[in-house]
Amino acid sequence: MIALLRDNPLLLLFVVAAIGYPLGRIKVAGVSLGVAAVLFAGLAVGAIHPDLQLPEIIYMLGLVLFVYTIGLSSGRGFFTALRRRGPRDNLLALGALLFAAALTTLAYRLLGLSATHAVGVFAGSLTNTPALAAVLDYLRSNPPAGPVDQLLAEPVVGYSVTYPMGVVGVILAIVLVRRLWRIDYAAEVQVAPDLPPAETRLTNRTIRITHPAATGIPVAELVKRHGWDVVFGRRRHGAELELVTAETRFALGDLVTAVGTAEELDQVTATLGETSAEELDIDRRELDFRRIFVSNPKVVGHRLRDLNLPQQFGAVVTRVRRGDVDFLPSGDTVLEPGDRVRVVTHRANMEAVSRFLGDSYRALSEIDILTFGLGLALGLLLGLVPIPLPGGLSFTLGLAGGPLIVALVLGTLERTGPLVWALPYSANLTIRQIGLILFLAGVGTRSGHPFATTITERSGLLLFAAGTVITTATALLVLWVGHRLLRIPMAVLIGMLAGIQTQAAVLGFALEQTGNELPNYGYAAVYPVATVAKIVLAQVLLILFLR
Repeated sequence: MIALLRDNPLLLLFVVAAIGYPLGRIKVAGVSLGVAAVLFAGLAVGAIHPDLQLPEIIYMLGLVLFVYTIGLSSGRGFFTALRRRGPRDNLLALGALLFAAALTTLAYRLLGLSATHAVGVFAGSLTNTPALAAVLDYLRSNPPAGPVDQLLAEPVVGYSVTYPMGVVGVILAIVLVRRLWRIDYAAEVQVAPDLPPAETRLTNRTIRITHPAATGIPVAELVKRHGWDVVFGRRRHGAELELVTAETRFALGDLVTAVGTAEELDQVTATLGETSAEELDIDRRELDFRRIFVSNPKVVGHRLRDLNLPQQFGAVVTRVRRGDVDFLPSGDTVLEPGDRVRVVTHRANMEAVSRFLGDSYRALSEIDILTFGLGLALGLLLGLVPIPLPGGLSFTLGLAGGPLIVALVLGTLERTGPLVWALPYSANLTIRQIGLILFLAGVGTRSGHPFATTITERSGLLLFAAGTVITTATALLVLWVGHRLLRIPMAVLIGMLAGIQTQAAVLGFALEQTGNELPNYGYAAVYPVATVAKIVLAQVLLILFLR
């Protein structure tokens, strides 16, 4: 069996995935590992024999696909959050990494670790391969006294022993804190106003206009004056049924339909008049409504107001469904491939609106390979560019940092001329899941045997203990300061913690636990700074320890 798996890496990959994925669905005390269980299946299989490891290209490909799709879906929310919370979030990340560096220095002094083992522990406990690569590059360029091969092997050993706990320790800290503080991730979605639309319970209401103060004023002015977050659909004026536009002026006795949350509709009703039991949307003889898929590349990436639907087709979009989330559109809402918009228009215009928006499920299942490949190529090229630092040092963003930064920019742009960078929602999730599984299986199998052999030795136990303390203490500090002092929603904070760890497995676990996209924004907000800081700190620690 070992020979069969060793000689057939694809078979090994799918065996690890097939073992780990169902294990991640098993709940213990209400908590499951989710897709992160693939990592532990890989560790177990890799520990059996040193040759049971997947080719490096497997986890490299998985990492690139995962971070690129995360960046595309998080771009707009990332820059919105960065403008409002960027300095605070990144100062927290830098403070946590300095704390981890101080603990590493303490372990180096108290446990008598070698300088090279210690920096390997630092890189492994924070699960950062670029930091390890930077250390190895520094040792090759500036070899200290001693056998070079041994000096190059020691950081790798320290990294391999502590890396698995760099994932497990953070996951355990998240589980512990959630139970102690009784975190409700679903409730937190409602208190993150600077992030993309969260799921809200939208409802439809018919309102009779009875207040004279609400008449004779354009709807756009009414909405702006009162700050309403609602969308008006139909109006019955006498016997005539028509669409409500920005220029519509209500009259006494009119019946109008509005879509929004119950709380928001209560405020609108109090200003306009009273609730009516009549349901205007039942009458579909003149005005009809339909859910339409946005699949036309010419529409994707444009704001609703720029599409001029009321002027072109006499149509109004009253709701947008993105993934599993319904939210109210505004003129600034940018349509993405895969959005399902609820359109109200005259029956005769419905087919024309459908053709304009696309309404093709098949088109949404296809990926524009040109823009997908071009975006990934730009990200990989950026990751190769050496960035100079004071003192003659330099670093690169690597396989994760380069594609992530490019994807964040492209995800914000949505499109450049005829090039549409965004992926359909379902395609993005599928590629993201595949990438994460490839990454976890690859890293797990390649770390399994070094971990199993070194952990049985006394020196290995010291390295393991040091890494465990650094990982868990740093994670608990971030969670306590972030949630209790800075009042960051836990769903966002555990994404930030994954970004501070630069660890896709922790992010996958966070997404499984929260059931929403908020961890992605926390992850993307601190990942670039955390990557750079760890690369610099690892080399600074090595220089200090070698003195």
